[in-house]
Amino acid sequence: MGLAADLQYRHHRPNPFQRVMQAFASSKPGAWLFSKTLRHLDRALLRVTKGRATVPQLLAGLPVVTVTTTGRKSGQARTTPLISIPIGDTLALLGTNFGQQHTPAWVYNLEADPHLTIVHDRITQAAVARPASEAERAEVMANSAGVYGGYLKYQQRITGRDVRIFVLDPA
Repeated sequence: MGLAADLQYRHHRPNPFQRVMQAFASSKPGAWLFSKTLRHLDRALLRVTKGRATVPQLLAGLPVVTVTTTGRKSGQARTTPLISIPIGDTLALLGTNFGQQHTPAWVYNLEADPHLTIVHDRITQAAVARPASEAERAEVMANSAGVYGGYLKYQQRITGRDVRIFVLDPA
């Protein structure tokens, strides 16, 4: 079995309200708003629900995993809720940062130390992130449209940087 099966990863079709929320989140104003507020909202919601729910799960029906990396400067554990994309029997992470121009901090953390802990539906696994090959990048981008269409819009808006894509292997 692969990492996706070990985590019992699954993605459900969003309901009509969740589709509207996904459309808003993938718009330029929606992406900007969520890039500024989501980490604070998720932190509070994760605390209240004891790690069971995030805003993207509830409002947009997205398959969120919680990834804990080691801060490249601080050495402290850094936990970030991220949408994961299935690729074969494992998962991938895209460093789009809501289509914003700067690379998200968790990407730099994984580049400095690729070991991470990933949680989905309260199942925890150790994993190692590696940069996706060109073939894997194409597969991840193709699969991402079926999970969250915003990724394709984000790709179009991002200029001046490469979007890092990581494939997760069990540790």
